[in-house]
Amino acid sequence: MRQVIVVGSGPAGYTAAIYAARARLAPLVVASSVEFGGELMKTTEVENFPGFADGIQGPELMTNMQRQAERFGAEVVYDDVVRLELEGPVKRVHLGNGDVHEALTVIYATGSAYRTLGLADETRLSGYGVSWCATCDGAFFRDKQVAVVGGGDSAMEEATFLTRFADTVHVIHRKDTLRASAAMQERAHADPKIRFHWNKEVARIHGGDLVTGIGLVDSVDGSETALDLSGVFIAIGADPRTHLVHGQLELTPEGTIAVAGRSSRTNLPGVFAAGDVIDPTYKQAATAAGSGVVAALDAEHYLAALPAQLRAGAVHPVAETVDA
Repeated sequence: MRQVIVVGSGPAGYTAAIYAARARLAPLVVASSVEFGGELMKTTEVENFPGFADGIQGPELMTNMQRQAERFGAEVVYDDVVRLELEGPVKRVHLGNGDVHEALTVIYATGSAYRTLGLADETRLSGYGVSWCATCDGAFFRDKQVAVVGGGDSAMEEATFLTRFADTVHVIHRKDTLRASAAMQERAHADPKIRFHWNKEVARIHGGDLVTGIGLVDSVDGSETALDLSGVFIAIGADPRTHLVHGQLELTPEGTIAVAGRSSRTNLPGVFAAGDVIDPTYKQAATAAGSGVVAALDAEHYLAALPAQLRAGAVHPVAETVDA
């Protein structure tokens, strides 16, 4: 039996593993067989993660986090969790290969998945002009033409932010009215750099190595037009990956896992959550990493308070403190 199992391998999961491993809790990280490393594995240059003055490639950042966790004693397995048993003092994590791992604590850090348009070249050009995060990638499109797809608050926030860099921001919306709040709509309509394309849907994304444009279909008359640009920001929402804990962990109205205050504590003792799966607002690598720190510290404190007889059944002793 383990002391800590971390489900997820993005910035939150690996940071939690680093802290737990340094506390000599020997965490097991279930990193997924396909989506290990989280959303940053799909990005290119990351310029806003602290400590990298010249930026770093997303996959390189995640590889470094994994190596750091393993250096302190974390074990990483590449498999998918198919079922969780989180009630009771001993938690059980069932993997796709049939293995069942037991632990006294579980840190759930599965992140969220951006909704996609489902287009053929969307994945291929991800990080090469297709993005789901203006805060992350907006600076790469200085003085260029970009598009934002969506009509809600997040789309208007993305569009408004991108006007700091882009020459023109084209908002593509499939209807003739926005879903965004009145305040967000007013701000976007008042910005001279934002141009709206009503009743339009993105049918295709053009580009070889980089995005060069998009093909639009009119949702009213079916006519097709082309728009030359360098970047496409998809802002049609994201879904926290909570399917494994439905019926076990309490969720917020936004669909994220509910935690107590600024902690990572869920409604079940010994179960902690971190990263985008608890964050409907910020969704940044740095905030996810900080959330992973909180989860590891919460898990350590929980373990230290358990009866000695229960702790004795887990591998490796609980450390008294986490190194600063």
